[in-house]
Amino acid sequence: MQYLKQVFWIILFTFIGELLEALIPLPIPAGIYGLLLLFLALCTKILPLSAVKDAAKYVISIMTILFLPATVGLMETWAVLKPIWVPFLVICIVSTVIVMVGAGWVTQLILRGKPGKEDK
Repeated sequence: MQYLKQVFWIILFTFIGELLEALIPLPIPAGIYGLLLLFLALCTKILPLSAVKDAAKYVISIMTILFLPATVGLMETWAVLKPIWVPFLVICIVSTVIVMVGAGWVTQLILRGKPGKEDK
């Protein structure tokens, strides 16, 4: 029952994100709205971390499986991607490296700002 409640909160914020996407005329995906709202709810303690922690850990552990539909979608559009596959691949690799470096840099900044944390 605990996991069901935790999944309920995640789905609720996802649904609210879908509603916001339909109501707000900005080119922002519904998932981003939902994640931002969930993040704000957790930061402001409106929703305690324990309300979603275990379900979130599980979703993170199976995240690679969740990307399979997107991969199959790319395979189905091979006819469109075939003429531009090299630039597409380069863009994917470069953007992945930029995101990884940026995330690592931000994480280091956050950890350096916390008392009691030392660089190793």
